[in-house]
Amino acid sequence: MTKKQRPRNHIIADLSVNYVERLIFLCGYSVERVEYDYGYDLILFTYDEKGEIENGQVYLQVKATDSLKLDSDNKTILFSLKSSDLELWLNEPMPCILIIYDALADCAYWLYLQAYFEKLENFDLSKIGETITAYILKNNILTQESIYKFAQYKNDLLKQIRGVIKHELY
Repeated sequence: MTKKQRPRNHIIADLSVNYVERLIFLCGYSVERVEYDYGYDLILFTYDEKGEIENGQVYLQVKATDSLKLDSDNKTILFSLKSSDLELWLNEPMPCILIIYDALADCAYWLYLQAYFEKLENFDLSKIGETITAYILKNNILTQESIYKFAQYKNDLLKQIRGVIKHELY
């Protein structure tokens, strides 16, 4: 009789979340794990220099792999995204960040999804198939500095929408 075994993909998934959480904690921020993953694994909450919570949040989708798919230049990671996930992310007003964790190298890379797809010339979500490939530069290494950037992206968005959104009672 054989015992149940813990598969490698579960191990590296846990390592990837742990890797990201540690960087967030080192920045003095907090993070919530999403229990049921329908497109987000973590929600990042940020705090100002006085330690007071800031409005808004950053959504993180973390993917772990033992084998990064690289472009022929070896400087670009190729990652396939489902159009159903992309629809969720691109319609979210707060920043959505894709994080690819390379378990063998114990390193992670990131992509600001909304900004990436807004810059793609002639991109039309309704015209893609089931999946689309994103190209992530290998120099987009996830660090504490990256986490601080995510907070700045969020704060910049909040400045843009201040006064634009009207809350109405019905």
